[in-house]
Amino acid sequence: MRAADLMTASLLTVTPDTPIAEVANLLASRGVSAVPVLEADGRLAGIVTEADLVRRVAGEAAGRRPGWFSTVVTGRVGTEADHYARMHGARASDVMTTEVVTVEEDTPAADIARLMEDRKVKRVPVLRDGQLVGIVSRADLLGLAFAPPSATAGPVPDERIRRAVEAALREQNWADASLVYPAVSSGVVTFHGFCRSPSVPKALRVLAERVPGVKGVEMDLAPPPPFVLGVP
Repeated sequence: MRAADLMTASLLTVTPDTPIAEVANLLASRGVSAVPVLEADGRLAGIVTEADLVRRVAGEAAGRRPGWFSTVVTGRVGTEADHYARMHGARASDVMTTEVVTVEEDTPAADIARLMEDRKVKRVPVLRDGQLVGIVSRADLLGLAFAPPSATAGPVPDERIRRAVEAALREQNWADASLVYPAVSSGVVTFHGFCRSPSVPKALRVLAERVPGVKGVEMDLAPPPPFVLGVP
């Protein structure tokens, strides 16, 4: 899956001159958490998020900033000026985040997820030749990750399921593949053998449920006897 497959293409946008009150009302009335800010030529200028507006409210509640002497001596003139504009500006351009993380239409979903995690962002605009064409949000990725498996053309043969489960077992060190073996009947996987940890059955269930065609999972496991553990 790529960004183009996941993104929301029907977007609400504002201009840099859109009044802050209008932006806030738009977010509240349309149930969205962010709105892109576009220049007249369609280029992405920035994005206004709920967090940007909340920071403004929090800043106003915090009261006055450090005095002029402290500001000048510590070299914080630019920072204080930016803060003042954010706290008192009346337009979207005054409060928007301008350092926006973006992706292209062909960016893989896994890369988008890593980017969101690394940069601690909840959404990424999707660009085509510098123009905004959509947005991928965390919700879009969650929908992909936790979507129910698509229906197959017919039932998956039990033997195919068994081979797939065995292959998955061999890839997991915790599974003790030499101590556990799966049997499959009418799509139901039953794990037989020995289990060295109470955490293993849950993980085995998750492992089996990820295999296409599995309709249920059962356990027939027992603690391993001493000779299996190598205890004299």
